[in-house]
Amino acid sequence: MPGRLLRGLWQRWGRYKYRFVPWIALNLSHNPRTLRYVPEESKDKVISDEDVLGTLLKVFQALFLNDFNKQSEILTMLPESVKSKYQDLLAVEHQGVKLLENRHQQQSTFKPEEILYKTLGFSVAQATSSLISAGKGVFVTKGLVPKGAVVSMYPGTVYQKYEPIFFQSIGNPFIFRCLDGVLIDGNDKGISKVVYRSCNGRDRLGPLKMSDSTWLTSEIHNPLAVGQYVNNCSNDRAANVCYQEFDVPAVFPIELKQYLPNIAYSYDKQSPLRCVVLVALRDISQGEELFSNYYTIVS
Repeated sequence: MPGRLLRGLWQRWGRYKYRFVPWIALNLSHNPRTLRYVPEESKDKVISDEDVLGTLLKVFQALFLNDFNKQSEILTMLPESVKSKYQDLLAVEHQGVKLLENRHQQQSTFKPEEILYKTLGFSVAQATSSLISAGKGVFVTKGLVPKGAVVSMYPGTVYQKYEPIFFQSIGNPFIFRCLDGVLIDGNDKGISKVVYRSCNGRDRLGPLKMSDSTWLTSEIHNPLAVGQYVNNCSNDRAANVCYQEFDVPAVFPIELKQYLPNIAYSYDKQSPLRCVVLVALRDISQGEELFSNYYTIVS
């Protein structure tokens, strides 16, 4: 019995250590490829914020159009100019067929991962990691990820450095620390899951959702929201993606916020929502697993 218990604990540690910050820190000297050096915090950008925003808008708009028949309540709250824009875009997709005529027969609904492939030329998904005992990982399941592409997002509740996160952090390997001390809790279980759902319901404005909570389930609406399962690189597995912080601008379309996999712990109209995306450091082929740099050293 004690032997079985010890083996169980050892197996859990084998999966946990790849996201356990102290363990990673102690092993940095043995694995310099887990480090990414930047001259200062303001230059920790692989691609521009404009490129990140452009990618997110492109993917979210495609998801919105794919679910257009389910957006009727949201559309009633949007200005006529915005509604007309989406109707025109959808009509173009259907090769000039009028949107309001036989819409149900004309529109095909694709899975989110198919929309991602149609939009960016690749798709990603969770699967068992190629690292021994590492648990889950994230793989390119179709297509080619070009260097500099946004390949996934790190979902979760966003905490300012002065906000309470002690109980959520106990035994939690999914807490990401930004350069300025902001924390993102990407755990999809336990108290972390309860907190996210609570904040998601708090910020909802009628049919308008301010964030996406489907990453907590098996039916993910935003196929990019798998970044919390990307494992750290190792001596024989060099990093092919890195994290990049992104603050959602005030002009972000309200109808597309339903696909943002992040929400602030405290309701604050003044501060922009912090998101973290993973950006490809090189071309990544179909079947490859994503490996990240967890640490950025500011010199």
